[in-house]
Amino acid sequence: MAQTESAATTQTGAGSATIEPGPETAAAGKNRLRPGALGMTGVVFTVLATAAPITAMTGNVPIAIGAGNGIGAPAGFLFATVVLVIFTIGYSAMARHITATGAFYGFVTRGLGRIAGLATGLMATLAYVVFEASLIGIFSSFFKTDMEDFAGVHWSWIVYALLGIGVIALLGYFDISLSGKVLAVFLVSEVLILLLLGGAVLVHGGGPDGLVPSALSPSKGFTAVAGGSVAIGLFFAFWSWVGFETTAVYGEESRNPTRIIPRATLIVVVALGLLYTFVTWMTIAGNGVHQSVEVAGGTSPFDLFYGITEHYVGHWAKTTYMVLTVTGSFACALAFHNSASRYLYALGREGLHRSIAPLGRSHDKHKSPHVASIVQTLITLAITGYFFLFQHPTKAAPDVAYIYQFGLLAIMGTMAILIVQAVCSLSVIWYFHVAKQHPETASWWRTLLAPLVGAAGMIYVVFLLFSHLSFAAGAATGSPVYTLTPYVVLGTGVLGGAIAAVLKVRDRERFALIGSMALAEAGERVPEPAAAA
Repeated sequence: MAQTESAATTQTGAGSATIEPGPETAAAGKNRLRPGALGMTGVVFTVLATAAPITAMTGNVPIAIGAGNGIGAPAGFLFATVVLVIFTIGYSAMARHITATGAFYGFVTRGLGRIAGLATGLMATLAYVVFEASLIGIFSSFFKTDMEDFAGVHWSWIVYALLGIGVIALLGYFDISLSGKVLAVFLVSEVLILLLLGGAVLVHGGGPDGLVPSALSPSKGFTAVAGGSVAIGLFFAFWSWVGFETTAVYGEESRNPTRIIPRATLIVVVALGLLYTFVTWMTIAGNGVHQSVEVAGGTSPFDLFYGITEHYVGHWAKTTYMVLTVTGSFACALAFHNSASRYLYALGREGLHRSIAPLGRSHDKHKSPHVASIVQTLITLAITGYFFLFQHPTKAAPDVAYIYQFGLLAIMGTMAILIVQAVCSLSVIWYFHVAKQHPETASWWRTLLAPLVGAAGMIYVVFLLFSHLSFAAGAATGSPVYTLTPYVVLGTGVLGGAIAAVLKVRDRERFALIGSMALAEAGERVPEPAAAA
């Protein structure tokens, strides 16, 4: 890599973007992602696909109803919506001034310093890396079920897993706009079928118990179903949003990111909140109060959706719904692949060590993080191979792809990302009110109260997850992955902090590279964080 050089300026929408140089920089020149590749619609579609509405509803709602807060699940989604909107207020304020492909990594570095930045950067990277493998698990399970039901084909789930990984690898290698178009088609289709289902139940006036308006009562959201736990209901509500914060990851590739990213983030959070709450409410109304809990806690929990789709809309709709669970989970895996690749790319581009520097290369033609994308594919292959070769089905957990690979990796990734979100909220407070950056943006509620409440909400959910970890894992508690999950998550953060601390003592030049690659709109140079020294 070349030594320190002048900032490179690139047109991005209304203004110019300056890449802040460090002692070394690979960002200038050819190692850039394609600026202006995504507009507001592209960012929103890409991130909504990361949340995977149909996968979140079909996979998470049965657990929330059957083992969590029962018919109070819609109220649980409302609670999560409020907390996440509050979190987004502070997060968006930061995004107005800092555009970093590493998102959380760049934000925390500029708020709390390089040690905290690298610690959370590695934890966020861990989360997105395992999320792709997690979604490959549920994708394989859905695909296998559909092939058996529709074609009578009985292949191992690993066949569908390898197919999904291969196609995602190809799409991840090329221009991000190609992935965005694929995600848009899948997203629109799955949202339409969910709205069609919810609308049909609403028009019919609900099922045996009517529309069940009590399901929206806040008190119901904190009331556990018999034998269940409120913590599980709330946790799976929050898990359904994981990925919304990746709007900032695409800042470097979006047009006018300081305007698009904050708005896109808020749009995504509110849109998902309204959709999730409505669909969950109509699902309970369509099945009936007692039937909802019974089906959700039974041996065929997906029938919570399949049954009412066929009853209220028609057999064709059920078939369509089942197909869209496959395409929806694929779209989600692709979106997480893109996010993970960009985190790996951000770490590699800064050149903290020559061994990871190749991760920071972008394709000469497509301007995609192609090396990081290939590495992410290999990691997903390795994780999937582990579950196929060493995780055997049991009577209580016969579906390895869904119960083990999807479930356990979802818990690991969600645990990591919630901790990072809490730290990110605190970094917003430090950046605006301690370091006194951008006083024109700082306010008592937007950059102080909102991030403080958001951090408290995230910490509360993390506490719920730690205290009910075995309940969340269910039949998969016997897996070594379950046992290692807390140690992997916390250990990754400690490792990141330790690396940064060692660099601070032994190699100040490389220490200064941590979190240095960011874009600042309108030629504004991103300031050094007050806590970075």
